[in-house]
Amino acid sequence: MTKEAKAREQLCTVAASLFSRGLTGGTSGNISIRIADGWLMTPTGSSLGGLDPARLSLLDDKGALISGDPPTKEASLHFAMYGRRSDAQAVVHLHATHSVAVSCLADVDPANVLPPITAYYVMRVGTLPLVPYFAPGDVGLAEAVRQLEGRDHAVLLANHGPIVAGTSLEAASAAIEELEETARLHLLLQGHRTRLLTLDQVQDLKRRFG
Repeated sequence: MTKEAKAREQLCTVAASLFSRGLTGGTSGNISIRIADGWLMTPTGSSLGGLDPARLSLLDDKGALISGDPPTKEASLHFAMYGRRSDAQAVVHLHATHSVAVSCLADVDPANVLPPITAYYVMRVGTLPLVPYFAPGDVGLAEAVRQLEGRDHAVLLANHGPIVAGTSLEAASAAIEELEETARLHLLLQGHRTRLLTLDQVQDLKRRFG
């Protein structure tokens, strides 16, 4: 099996797992993987629960479609995430329920939406900037992501959902799942006195795990 064929199978396996566990529904969400000379990407209008490896969108290094079905309308958003991190090898965007709920909250800190509730959130996500609302597929959304300061690999799209870049598809998937779990905890803790990790504890985690 070629590297590209393995990447196709891996993308579809991860997508089906995310879908089957309710982390995105219907035809929402999209995934991409960087390959040697371009990208593999989920097609527009496709369900992550029923992808065909042979019909994934194959794009060249300029983003032009080589084969397969037309790519997700959020392709420009994926390219913006790759542009933020030179080490990014995969991007996952979901409409996960709790993350979307948090993206709709008023009066959040746009520089870092979720607080440091757990060590694994700090380790796998770190900080989570919020991008203002744009219609899905709007090129302005990708531009807004490009203009964010820093090199955060996770971003929350207002009234839309999370998108995460990772050094592998496994890393991106694990990070977005941790983000969703932290969003769920954050909503559960609303109205309760909460013990968050201290700044010293956060800095210690960053020193230990990068």
